[in-house]
Amino acid sequence: MNPSQVAQPSAQVCETQSVAYSRGQGLVDTFNERIVFLDGAMGTMIQRLNLSEAQFRGERFKDLTQSVRGNNELLSLTRPDVISDIHESYLASGVDLIQTNTFGATRIAQEDYGLADQAYEMNVCSAQLALKAAKKMSSPGHERFAFGALGPTPKTASISPDVSDPGARNIDFEQLRLSYAEQIKALYEGGVEGFILETIFDTLNAKAALFALEEFQSQAGVRLPLIISGTVTDASGRILSGQTVSAFWYSVRHAKPLAVGLNCALGAALMRPYLQELARVASDTFISCYPNAGLPNPMSETGFDETPEVTSRLLHEFAQEGLVNLVGGCCGTTPEHLLAITRLVSKERPRILEGSL
Repeated sequence: MNPSQVAQPSAQVCETQSVAYSRGQGLVDTFNERIVFLDGAMGTMIQRLNLSEAQFRGERFKDLTQSVRGNNELLSLTRPDVISDIHESYLASGVDLIQTNTFGATRIAQEDYGLADQAYEMNVCSAQLALKAAKKMSSPGHERFAFGALGPTPKTASISPDVSDPGARNIDFEQLRLSYAEQIKALYEGGVEGFILETIFDTLNAKAALFALEEFQSQAGVRLPLIISGTVTDASGRILSGQTVSAFWYSVRHAKPLAVGLNCALGAALMRPYLQELARVASDTFISCYPNAGLPNPMSETGFDETPEVTSRLLHEFAQEGLVNLVGGCCGTTPEHLLAITRLVSKERPRILEGSL
Protein backbone atom coordinates (compact mmCIF):
# COMPACT_ATOMS: atom_id res chain seq x y z
CA MET A 1 0.00 0.00 0.00
CA ASN A 2 1.25 3.48 -0.82
CA PRO A 3 1.70 5.33 2.51
CA SER A 4 0.60 8.55 0.84
CA GLN A 5 -2.84 7.03 0.37
CA VAL A 6 -3.34 6.41 4.08
CA ALA A 7 -5.48 8.87 6.02
CA GLN A 8 -3.62 11.06 8.51
CA PRO A 9 -3.70 9.90 12.13
CA SER A 10 -6.49 11.13 14.37
CA ALA A 11 -6.19 11.12 18.14
CA GLN A 12 -8.56 8.57 19.65
CA VAL A 13 -9.03 7.34 23.17
CA CYS A 14 -11.18 4.45 24.30
CA GLU A 15 -11.11 1.86 27.05
CA THR A 16 -9.96 -1.00 24.82
CA GLN A 17 -6.86 0.92 23.78
CA SER A 18 -5.68 1.43 27.36
CA VAL A 19 -4.90 -2.29 27.65
CA ALA A 20 -1.22 -3.26 27.68
CA TYR A 21 -1.18 -6.15 25.23
CA SER A 22 1.46 -8.87 25.42
CA ARG A 23 1.43 -9.24 21.63
CA GLY A 24 -0.11 -7.38 18.72
CA GLN A 25 0.32 -3.87 20.09
CA GLY A 26 1.48 -2.66 16.70
CA LEU A 27 -1.90 -3.53 15.20
CA VAL A 28 -3.66 -1.58 17.95
CA ASP A 29 -1.51 1.40 17.02
CA THR A 30 -2.55 0.99 13.39
CA PHE A 31 -6.23 1.06 14.39
CA ASN A 32 -5.55 4.45 15.95
CA GLU A 33 -4.13 5.80 12.70
CA ARG A 34 -6.20 4.48 9.81
CA ILE A 35 -8.59 1.83 8.52
CA VAL A 36 -7.11 -1.66 8.95
CA PHE A 37 -7.37 -4.35 6.27
CA LEU A 38 -8.12 -8.01 6.94
CA ASP A 39 -7.58 -10.85 4.47
CA GLY A 40 -10.25 -12.68 2.46
CA ALA A 41 -11.60 -16.20 2.18
CA MET A 42 -9.28 -19.14 2.79
CA GLY A 43 -11.86 -21.73 1.73
CA THR A 44 -12.56 -20.01 -1.58
CA MET A 45 -8.89 -20.03 -2.46
CA ILE A 46 -8.50 -23.70 -1.53
CA GLN A 47 -11.55 -24.65 -3.58
CA ARG A 48 -10.03 -22.93 -6.61
CA LEU A 49 -7.18 -25.47 -6.49
CA ASN A 50 -9.53 -28.46 -6.76
CA LEU A 51 -7.22 -30.63 -4.67
CA SER A 52 -7.76 -34.39 -4.74
CA GLU A 53 -8.40 -36.70 -1.82
CA ALA A 54 -4.80 -37.87 -2.05
CA GLN A 55 -3.51 -34.31 -1.89
CA PHE A 56 -5.54 -33.60 1.23
CA ARG A 57 -4.28 -36.80 2.88
CA GLY A 58 -0.63 -36.49 1.96
CA GLU A 59 1.74 -39.32 2.79
CA ARG A 60 1.12 -39.02 6.51
CA PHE A 61 -2.62 -39.71 6.37
CA LYS A 62 -2.77 -41.92 3.27
CA ASP A 63 -4.28 -44.84 5.19
CA LEU A 64 -7.26 -43.04 6.70
CA THR A 65 -10.50 -44.98 6.38
CA GLN A 66 -12.77 -42.01 5.67
CA SER A 67 -12.67 -39.14 3.24
CA VAL A 68 -10.93 -35.94 4.34
CA ARG A 69 -11.28 -33.99 1.13
CA GLY A 70 -12.62 -30.60 2.12
CA ASN A 71 -10.96 -30.65 5.51
CA ASN A 72 -9.12 -27.42 4.80
CA GLU A 73 -7.42 -27.29 8.18
CA LEU A 74 -5.67 -30.59 7.50
CA LEU A 75 -3.73 -28.88 4.71
CA SER A 76 -1.67 -27.03 7.32
CA LEU A 77 -0.12 -30.43 8.05
CA THR A 78 -0.16 -32.08 4.63
CA ARG A 79 0.24 -29.12 2.24
CA PRO A 80 1.71 -26.22 4.20
CA ASP A 81 2.97 -24.79 0.91
CA VAL A 82 -0.64 -24.27 -0.23
CA ILE A 83 -1.59 -22.43 2.95
CA SER A 84 1.55 -20.29 2.91
CA ASP A 85 0.96 -19.31 -0.72
CA ILE A 86 -2.61 -18.21 0.09
CA HIS A 87 -1.46 -16.14 3.07
CA GLU A 88 1.21 -14.46 0.97
CA SER A 89 -1.19 -13.74 -1.88
CA TYR A 90 -3.45 -11.83 0.51
CA LEU A 91 -0.54 -10.01 2.09
CA ALA A 92 0.63 -9.01 -1.39
CA SER A 93 -2.75 -7.33 -1.90
CA GLY A 94 -1.91 -4.89 0.89
CA VAL A 95 -3.73 -6.32 3.92
CA ASP A 96 -2.45 -5.73 7.44
CA LEU A 97 -3.91 -8.78 9.14
CA ILE A 98 -4.26 -12.43 8.16
CA GLN A 99 -6.14 -15.21 9.94
CA THR A 100 -4.81 -18.67 10.65
CA ASN A 101 -6.22 -21.63 8.72
CA THR A 102 -8.07 -22.83 11.82
CA PHE A 103 -11.76 -22.02 11.30
CA GLY A 104 -12.60 -25.71 11.77
CA ALA A 105 -9.54 -26.80 13.73
CA THR A 106 -11.29 -27.53 17.01
CA ARG A 107 -11.44 -31.04 18.39
CA ILE A 108 -15.22 -30.88 17.98
CA ALA A 109 -15.06 -30.04 14.27
CA GLN A 110 -12.28 -32.51 13.53
CA GLU A 111 -14.30 -35.37 15.04
CA ASP A 112 -16.25 -35.35 11.77
CA TYR A 113 -13.09 -36.51 10.00
CA GLY A 114 -11.79 -38.81 12.74
CA LEU A 115 -8.91 -36.39 13.35
CA ALA A 116 -9.77 -34.89 16.74
CA ASP A 117 -6.38 -35.91 18.14
CA GLN A 118 -4.64 -33.87 15.43
CA ALA A 119 -6.47 -30.64 16.28
CA TYR A 120 -3.79 -29.29 18.60
CA GLU A 121 -1.03 -29.80 16.05
CA MET A 122 -3.17 -28.26 13.30
CA ASN A 123 -3.49 -25.09 15.34
CA VAL A 124 0.19 -24.84 16.24
CA CYS A 125 1.29 -25.40 12.64
CA SER A 126 -1.35 -23.05 11.22
CA ALA A 127 -0.24 -20.31 13.59
CA GLN A 128 3.38 -20.80 12.63
CA LEU A 129 2.55 -20.65 8.92
CA ALA A 130 0.53 -17.45 9.26
CA LEU A 131 3.08 -15.75 11.49
CA LYS A 132 5.94 -16.66 9.17
CA ALA A 133 4.07 -15.24 6.18
CA ALA A 134 3.18 -12.05 8.07
CA LYS A 135 6.77 -11.44 9.13
CA LYS A 136 8.12 -12.30 5.68
CA MET A 137 5.82 -9.73 4.07
CA SER A 138 6.33 -7.01 6.69
CA SER A 139 8.44 -3.97 5.97
CA PRO A 140 9.66 -1.04 8.09
CA GLY A 141 6.71 1.03 6.92
CA HIS A 142 4.09 -1.71 6.96
CA GLU A 143 4.04 -4.29 9.74
CA ARG A 144 1.77 -7.31 9.19
CA PHE A 145 0.04 -9.46 11.81
CA ALA A 146 -1.34 -12.98 12.25
CA PHE A 147 -4.42 -13.62 14.39
CA GLY A 148 -5.80 -16.99 15.43
CA ALA A 149 -9.19 -17.78 13.87
CA LEU A 150 -11.74 -19.33 16.25
CA GLY A 151 -14.70 -20.65 14.28
CA PRO A 152 -18.22 -21.43 15.55
CA THR A 153 -17.93 -25.29 15.51
CA PRO A 154 -20.51 -27.48 13.74
CA LYS A 155 -22.33 -28.18 17.03
CA THR A 156 -24.24 -25.50 18.91
CA ALA A 157 -25.30 -25.13 22.52
CA SER A 158 -28.48 -23.16 21.83
CA ILE A 159 -30.02 -24.84 18.81
CA SER A 160 -31.53 -28.29 18.56
CA PRO A 161 -30.14 -30.59 15.85
CA ASP A 162 -33.53 -32.36 15.75
CA VAL A 163 -36.49 -30.41 14.37
CA SER A 164 -38.88 -32.75 16.16
CA ASP A 165 -37.25 -32.15 19.55
CA PRO A 166 -36.55 -28.46 20.24
CA GLY A 167 -34.97 -29.28 23.58
CA ALA A 168 -32.36 -31.66 22.16
CA ARG A 169 -28.69 -30.65 22.24
CA ASN A 170 -25.61 -32.40 20.85
CA ILE A 171 -23.08 -30.39 22.89
CA ASP A 172 -22.90 -28.47 26.13
CA PHE A 173 -21.03 -25.41 27.38
CA GLU A 174 -18.29 -27.37 29.14
CA GLN A 175 -17.48 -29.45 26.06
CA LEU A 176 -17.23 -26.27 24.01
CA ARG A 177 -15.07 -24.57 26.63
CA LEU A 178 -12.61 -27.45 26.69
CA SER A 179 -12.42 -27.60 22.90
CA TYR A 180 -11.81 -23.86 22.58
CA ALA A 181 -9.31 -23.95 25.44
CA GLU A 182 -7.22 -26.51 23.56
CA GLN A 183 -7.36 -24.46 20.36
CA ILE A 184 -6.48 -21.20 22.09
CA LYS A 185 -3.49 -22.72 23.87
CA ALA A 186 -2.20 -24.24 20.63
CA LEU A 187 -2.61 -21.02 18.66
CA TYR A 188 -0.78 -19.07 21.33
CA GLU A 189 2.02 -21.64 21.32
CA GLY A 190 2.24 -21.21 17.55
CA GLY A 191 2.79 -17.48 17.99
CA VAL A 192 -0.46 -15.70 17.08
CA GLU A 193 -0.62 -12.02 17.98
CA GLY A 194 -4.33 -11.93 18.71
CA PHE A 195 -7.59 -13.81 18.17
CA ILE A 196 -10.62 -13.46 15.91
CA LEU A 197 -13.76 -15.15 17.22
CA GLU A 198 -15.78 -15.15 14.03
CA THR A 199 -18.92 -16.19 12.16
CA ILE A 200 -20.84 -16.35 15.43
CA PHE A 201 -24.36 -17.64 14.94
CA ASP A 202 -24.82 -19.03 18.47
CA THR A 203 -23.85 -16.60 21.21
CA LEU A 204 -23.62 -19.37 23.81
CA ASN A 205 -20.87 -21.01 21.75
CA ALA A 206 -19.12 -17.65 21.62
CA LYS A 207 -19.42 -17.27 25.37
CA ALA A 208 -17.72 -20.64 25.82
CA ALA A 209 -14.84 -19.43 23.64
CA LEU A 210 -14.64 -16.14 25.53
CA PHE A 211 -14.62 -17.95 28.86
CA ALA A 212 -11.83 -20.24 27.66
CA LEU A 213 -9.85 -17.27 26.33
CA GLU A 214 -10.16 -15.29 29.56
CA GLU A 215 -9.21 -18.37 31.57
CA PHE A 216 -6.12 -18.98 29.43
CA GLN A 217 -4.95 -15.39 29.53
CA SER A 218 -5.42 -15.16 33.28
CA GLN A 219 -3.48 -18.36 33.89
CA ALA A 220 -0.72 -17.47 31.42
CA GLY A 221 -0.48 -13.87 32.56
CA VAL A 222 -0.91 -12.50 29.05
CA ARG A 223 -3.37 -10.30 27.19
CA LEU A 224 -3.88 -10.38 23.42
CA PRO A 225 -6.11 -8.26 21.17
CA LEU A 226 -9.48 -9.80 20.36
CA ILE A 227 -11.86 -9.22 17.45
CA ILE A 228 -15.41 -10.57 17.75
CA SER A 229 -17.53 -11.00 14.63
CA GLY A 230 -21.14 -12.14 14.47
CA THR A 231 -23.21 -13.34 11.55
CA VAL A 232 -26.64 -12.03 10.64
CA THR A 233 -28.16 -14.92 8.75
CA ASP A 234 -31.08 -13.27 6.92
CA ALA A 235 -33.25 -10.18 6.54
CA SER A 236 -34.63 -10.63 10.06
CA GLY A 237 -31.52 -8.86 11.34
CA ARG A 238 -30.83 -11.61 13.86
CA ILE A 239 -28.15 -14.20 14.31
CA LEU A 240 -29.30 -17.81 14.02
CA SER A 241 -29.81 -18.29 17.76
CA GLY A 242 -32.28 -15.40 17.73
CA GLN A 243 -30.47 -12.30 18.99
CA THR A 244 -30.62 -8.91 17.37
CA VAL A 245 -27.30 -7.24 16.60
CA SER A 246 -27.67 -4.98 19.64
CA ALA A 247 -28.45 -7.89 21.95
CA PHE A 248 -25.48 -9.78 20.55
CA TRP A 249 -23.17 -6.87 21.39
CA TYR A 250 -24.48 -6.57 24.94
CA SER A 251 -23.88 -10.31 25.37
CA VAL A 252 -20.17 -10.13 24.46
CA ARG A 253 -19.09 -6.61 25.38
CA HIS A 254 -17.76 -7.82 28.75
CA ALA A 255 -14.82 -9.35 26.82
CA LYS A 256 -13.70 -5.79 25.93
CA PRO A 257 -12.72 -6.63 22.35
CA LEU A 258 -10.45 -4.42 20.33
CA ALA A 259 -13.10 -4.58 17.59
CA VAL A 260 -16.54 -6.03 17.07
CA GLY A 261 -18.29 -6.54 13.76
CA LEU A 262 -20.13 -8.67 11.26
CA ASN A 263 -19.00 -11.17 8.67
CA CYS A 264 -20.27 -13.87 6.30
CA ALA A 265 -23.86 -14.83 5.35
CA LEU A 266 -24.74 -11.55 3.62
CA GLY A 267 -23.05 -9.39 1.06
CA ALA A 268 -22.16 -5.83 2.02
CA ALA A 269 -25.28 -4.30 0.49
CA LEU A 270 -27.58 -6.31 2.75
CA MET A 271 -25.30 -5.91 5.77
CA ARG A 272 -25.44 -2.11 5.93
CA PRO A 273 -28.42 -1.59 8.32
CA TYR A 274 -27.07 -4.14 10.80
CA LEU A 275 -23.61 -2.61 10.67
CA GLN A 276 -25.17 0.79 11.32
CA GLU A 277 -26.98 -0.64 14.34
CA LEU A 278 -23.80 -2.19 15.70
CA ALA A 279 -21.78 0.99 15.19
CA ARG A 280 -24.43 2.89 17.13
CA VAL A 281 -24.51 0.63 20.21
CA ALA A 282 -20.78 -0.22 20.26
CA SER A 283 -19.86 3.44 20.05
CA ASP A 284 -16.60 3.14 22.02
CA THR A 285 -15.27 0.07 20.19
CA PHE A 286 -13.70 -0.31 16.75
CA ILE A 287 -16.06 -1.77 14.13
CA SER A 288 -15.11 -4.50 11.66
CA CYS A 289 -16.88 -5.69 8.53
CA TYR A 290 -15.88 -8.50 6.21
CA PRO A 291 -18.85 -9.58 4.09
CA ASN A 292 -19.25 -12.29 1.53
CA ALA A 293 -18.77 -11.34 -2.11
CA GLY A 294 -22.51 -10.91 -2.48
CA LEU A 295 -24.87 -13.84 -2.81
CA PRO A 296 -24.01 -17.39 -3.93
CA ASN A 297 -23.68 -17.79 -7.68
CA PRO A 298 -22.59 -21.24 -8.89
CA MET A 299 -21.85 -19.86 -12.34
CA SER A 300 -19.02 -17.61 -11.12
CA GLU A 301 -15.42 -18.67 -10.52
CA THR A 302 -15.60 -18.02 -6.79
CA GLY A 303 -19.18 -19.23 -6.30
CA PHE A 304 -20.41 -15.70 -5.46
CA ASP A 305 -21.75 -12.90 -7.60
CA GLU A 306 -19.71 -9.81 -6.68
CA THR A 307 -16.64 -8.77 -8.59
CA PRO A 308 -13.76 -7.03 -6.79
CA GLU A 309 -15.04 -3.71 -8.12
CA VAL A 310 -18.48 -4.20 -6.59
CA THR A 311 -17.31 -5.37 -3.18
CA SER A 312 -14.71 -2.62 -2.89
CA ARG A 313 -17.25 0.03 -3.88
CA LEU A 314 -19.69 -1.08 -1.20
CA LEU A 315 -17.05 -1.17 1.52
CA HIS A 316 -15.82 2.23 0.35
CA GLU A 317 -19.34 3.54 0.92
CA PHE A 318 -19.24 2.17 4.47
CA ALA A 319 -15.96 3.97 5.06
CA GLN A 320 -17.31 7.22 3.63
CA GLU A 321 -20.27 6.89 5.98
CA GLY A 322 -17.88 6.60 8.93
CA LEU A 323 -18.99 3.09 9.87
CA VAL A 324 -15.79 1.03 9.88
CA ASN A 325 -12.31 0.68 11.32
CA LEU A 326 -11.46 -2.72 9.80
CA VAL A 327 -12.59 -4.20 6.49
CA GLY A 328 -11.88 -7.41 4.64
CA GLY A 329 -13.66 -10.24 2.92
CA CYS A 330 -15.36 -13.51 3.72
CA CYS A 331 -16.75 -16.25 1.44
CA GLY A 332 -16.14 -15.68 -2.25
CA THR A 333 -13.54 -12.96 -1.79
CA THR A 334 -10.05 -13.36 -3.22
CA PRO A 335 -6.74 -11.45 -3.29
CA GLU A 336 -8.17 -9.55 -6.26
CA HIS A 337 -11.06 -8.39 -4.09
CA LEU A 338 -8.71 -7.34 -1.31
CA LEU A 339 -6.42 -5.48 -3.69
CA ALA A 340 -9.40 -3.46 -4.93
CA ILE A 341 -10.58 -2.86 -1.35
CA THR A 342 -7.21 -1.69 -0.03
CA ARG A 343 -6.68 0.65 -2.97
CA LEU A 344 -10.08 2.29 -2.68
CA VAL A 345 -10.82 2.27 1.06
CA SER A 346 -7.35 3.38 2.17
CA LYS A 347 -8.24 6.86 0.95
CA GLU A 348 -10.85 7.23 3.71
CA ARG A 349 -10.52 8.09 7.38
CA PRO A 350 -11.46 5.51 10.05
CA ARG A 351 -14.62 5.68 12.13
CA ILE A 352 -14.20 7.97 15.13
CA LEU A 353 -14.91 6.43 18.52
CA GLU A 354 -17.08 7.98 21.18
CA GLY A 355 -14.89 10.01 23.51
CA SER A 356 -12.22 10.65 20.88
CA LEU A 357 -10.17 13.80 21.21
